[in-house]
Amino acid sequence: MLVTRATSVQTPVPQRRLARLALGAAVLAMMVSLPACGGKNRAKVSRVQAAKVNTIGVNAFLWRAALETASFAPLLSADSSGGVIITDWYVNPANPGERVKLTIAILDQDLRADALRVSASRQVAQDANWVDAPVQAATVQKLEDIILTKARDLSREAMSKG
Repeated sequence: MLVTRATSVQTPVPQRRLARLALGAAVLAMMVSLPACGGKNRAKVSRVQAAKVNTIGVNAFLWRAALETASFAPLLSADSSGGVIITDWYVNPANPGERVKLTIAILDQDLRADALRVSASRQVAQDANWVDAPVQAATVQKLEDIILTKARDLSREAMSKG
């Protein structure tokens, strides 16, 4: 398939995509390697920067930890550029009269507690309908703690491998 530009130059779409990918890979390689251009801290700096500079728009450790933590529920949406994970309603087989839904937002590229926001919705079955019910603040706090702990563990693991 050919795409016609305003200048009437025709460039095959696959060649444009390949060129764009090659350029993106080159820029990413430069961004990851430049901070490591000297001294004893080369490996440490490059691994830390790699967690920040990646193809997703948020901290890779937080993203992975959030996905793992929410994996018990069906995934409705995951936007790695914007850092938002939304689960579908999950019904615990041990308690079929209640369901929960999570929205996890990663707000920064740094691995910090304030770079994460979790919100939960809860509904209970009432007369064959689902009715909104309150979620305990401790539940949301516990989920945030689990995600942050996993993200820190993933970060430490990445640092120790090099």
